[in-house]
Amino acid sequence: MAPIDQVQLHFNPQTLQILNAVLGLVMFGVALDLRVEDFRVALRTPKALALGLLGHHVLFPAMTYVLVWILQPQPSIALGMILVSSCPAGHISNFLVHFSRGNTALSVSVSALSTLAALVMTPLNFAFWGNLSPVTSSLMKQVAMSPWEMLQVVVLLLGVPLVLGMGVARRYPGFAARIRKPMKWLSLLVLVGFIGGALAANFQHFLAYIQFVVLVVFIHNLLALATGYGLSAALGLPERDRRAITFEMGIQNSGLGLILIFNFFDGLGGMAIVTAWWGIWHIVAGMTLALYWKRRDPGGAPTVQAAAAAP
Repeated sequence: MAPIDQVQLHFNPQTLQILNAVLGLVMFGVALDLRVEDFRVALRTPKALALGLLGHHVLFPAMTYVLVWILQPQPSIALGMILVSSCPAGHISNFLVHFSRGNTALSVSVSALSTLAALVMTPLNFAFWGNLSPVTSSLMKQVAMSPWEMLQVVVLLLGVPLVLGMGVARRYPGFAARIRKPMKWLSLLVLVGFIGGALAANFQHFLAYIQFVVLVVFIHNLLALATGYGLSAALGLPERDRRAITFEMGIQNSGLGLILIFNFFDGLGGMAIVTAWWGIWHIVAGMTLALYWKRRDPGGAPTVQAAAAAP
């Protein structure tokens, strides 16, 4: 079996172009739900909003750098961890916050602002921490990735669809209301289908090397979730805000990460496998935590319904 740093996952260039368009479609559907008023509401809780953004785009990448230094994984796995930590919040976080009875308005605002900030912060964080880490610096030199090129791709994949979606929602609210739900589900299903197809085409590689990333991803994701809750508690935020910040830090847009890997790194094995497993695991971990919190009111006590239903 070849070292994971030498493995490349295969992905058809034409299919990659379609996948880029599908992610743009996903972001367009997300933007149909965003309003300027959402950001105004978020500004009423500046401490929670600042924690969500700084935690996501500053603290989590820095913590990932330290974790890579401690664990010393293979360079391509380490670079995948850094890329995941550089991505914006995953939008399933909004569903998990709502399901767990957290502050959904705060979650939506942090996700939206995190995505806007990612236009600059994703390429900046990835280039900075990737080149700084002794584990990944040599690999970064080999691939010779330009942060400017990544910035252009991220703007194209995230920025343009967000502006168009918000513009349509503002200019044609009735039309946006009609297509919002179908667009969200259609684009999400197509994105999952394409990513699933990519994994199916490389399933042998995935099975052969998944053992190298399972524990790493578990620790990485647990660190993000625990830090989000711990910092929120330390700052005295209400329980509903703590739940929102926890998911905003622990749920990453791994779909964007995979697309960047296929665009810039030719499907480098360790990067692709760790990012793909992140995309699976953060849903499992997030849903488990959300189910636990759903049974408890924001003050921490079990709900009457849950207590009555308990054996």
